[in-house]
Amino acid sequence: MRSENTLFVGGPLDGRVLPVLVGMTGQPPKTYEVPVPHDDDRPPTVHVYRRVPGRVGRLGLPSGWKYEYDPEGKTPGASLKWPWRKPR
Repeated sequence: MRSENTLFVGGPLDGRVLPVLVGMTGQPPKTYEVPVPHDDDRPPTVHVYRRVPGRVGRLGLPSGWKYEYDPEGKTPGASLKWPWRKPR
């Protein structure tokens, strides 16, 4: 599989460049989760990063991606959002 060196901004991985596997379309996943284990028997803390365009060229097209830290850590799409339902 192919990987791409991707910059991480914010959170525990701030400033690091890590290889991230890319999919069949050549893009990395929309979210990247990093589990951080604890010394005791508690479950690991999961830090969530969101994919955003890295550099935007003159034509407005992104050339590369980077991940920004999401302090809330909620993964989108956890529940289905039907188009005919009223917003809550």
